[in-house]
Amino acid sequence: MGFPYDKADWSVVDGAMFIGWGSSMPGLYTAIAAAICVAVLVIGHGKEAKKAKKFDK
Repeated sequence: MGFPYDKADWSVVDGAMFIGWGSSMPGLYTAIAAAICVAVLVIGHGKEAKKAKKFDK
């Protein structure tokens, strides 16, 4: 038996699949992830800028 499948074909894949394909879910999940990334960057920048002001004279 080959690893991980005997042949390189999608017909042998029988595991979990993303059932939201073809709907708006991929776009929604991408938008949520982007919003989280932007929020983390904005909050982190604000905190670091506040810390850096202590050293500016």
